[in-house]
Amino acid sequence: MADMGRAARAAARVLAAAPTAQKADAVRRAAGHIRAAKADILAANAADVADGVANGLTPALIDRLTLTPARIEAMAAGLETVAGLPDPVGEIIKQWRQPNGLDFQRVRVPLGVIGIIYESRPNVTADAGALCLMAGNACILRGGSEALRSARAIHAAMVQGIVAAGLPANTVQLVQSADRALVGAMLAAEGLIDILVPRGGKGLVARVQQEARVPVLAHLDGLCHVYIDAAADPVKARAIALNAKMRRTGICGAMETLLIDRAALALAPAILADLLDAGCAVRVAPELLGLDPRLTPATPEDWDSEYLDAILSVAVVAGVEGAMAHIAAHGSHHTDSIVTENKATAEAFLAGVDSAIVLHNASTQFADGGEFGFGAEIGISTGRLHARGPVALEGLTTYKYVVRGNGQVRPS
Repeated sequence: MADMGRAARAAARVLAAAPTAQKADAVRRAAGHIRAAKADILAANAADVADGVANGLTPALIDRLTLTPARIEAMAAGLETVAGLPDPVGEIIKQWRQPNGLDFQRVRVPLGVIGIIYESRPNVTADAGALCLMAGNACILRGGSEALRSARAIHAAMVQGIVAAGLPANTVQLVQSADRALVGAMLAAEGLIDILVPRGGKGLVARVQQEARVPVLAHLDGLCHVYIDAAADPVKARAIALNAKMRRTGICGAMETLLIDRAALALAPAILADLLDAGCAVRVAPELLGLDPRLTPATPEDWDSEYLDAILSVAVVAGVEGAMAHIAAHGSHHTDSIVTENKATAEAFLAGVDSAIVLHNASTQFADGGEFGFGAEIGISTGRLHARGPVALEGLTTYKYVVRGNGQVRPS
C-alpha cells in the first residue's frame, strides 16, 4: 500500500498539470477500451455472480453485482459524459483586490490522491476512476472480494486508455488482492491518501468512519422517504411510490419508508396494492392494516431500517409538519421527496427537510450523479463539510488562494 501511495502521489503531480484535453482524451479512450473488452468483462462478471449466488448473497446484492451488455454500455457512455463536462481545475471561484493593491483569487485545485473502498458494484471502478482523473486526482481503488474479477477486467481496460493518452498508468490503481488487511492499510495511509470514499454496506462505512486516519467522504445509511401530501395528484403518487421503491431496491436512493398524510388516506389502497402486486413486503401503521390482508404490522425498528430489498414501511403522519418531524427523527439526511400539487407545502418541505437531496413530485431513485448531469458519481455524501449529495468533479476538488502583488510588504 505504501508503494501504491507513492506511485499515486507521483501520478497526481502529473495530473494536476495535465491539460483538460488530455484528461478528456484519456477518459474517452478508457470508455472505448471498456466497450472493446465487453466479452472479457462479462465473463469475469459471470464468475463473480456465480460465486455470489453460491455464497448466498441476497438478490439485492446480486443485482448490484451483475453486469449486462446494457450496463457496460451505460458505463462507457457515462465515462464519455464525464469527459465532456467542464473541467473544474483552475476555475477562479472568486477574485478581488484589497486597498493595498494585492490581487486575490480563490482557485480550484485537485484533492490529490483519493482512496475508494467499495462493495458489490463493479461499475464503481470505471465511474470513480474517470471522475478522479478528470478532476486531476490519482486514485487507489479497493473493490469488494465478491466483484474482484469484474473490477480487474474493467480496470485493465481503463489503464489501456489512460496510457494511450499519455498519462501515467498509476493514475488509477486497483488493489489486486481481496485481503481485508489492505483495507486497514488504506485507513491508516495518512500522508499517502488525502481522502477516503467508502461505498458499500453499513458495516463497511461505519468501520471506515471509525478507524480512518484520513478524512472520509461518505454516507452511512440511505433511509429515504416519500411523503404523500393531502394535495397529491393520485396518478403521480402511485407512479412515484412504486418507482421509488421497486425500480431498484438495492440502491441507496431506494425509498425505505412511505409517509402518507392522514388527510390523504383515500389514496392509500391503490398505492399499497401497486407495491404488493409488484412483490413488495409492506409493513404498515395500525390504521392501514385493514386495507389488504397481505399487509403486516410495522414495528418501531422498521422506521430506522434500510432494507435495500423489496420491503417497505408505511407510516401515517399529520400533514407536512408531521412528515418533516418523522424524517428528522428517523431519516439519514440522504434523499427525501414530497408528492403534492400545493406549491407552498412543497416549498416548506424542500426548505425544512435537512437532507442532501430533496425532491418535489419525483422519485427518490433520481439520487444519482448521472441523473444530475454529472456523468457519474463517486458517492453520495450526507455530511455537511466539503461536498454534499452526489459527489462528482467539483466535489473532488478543493481550492487554494493565489495572491499577486507588486512589492507590497506588511506594515509593522
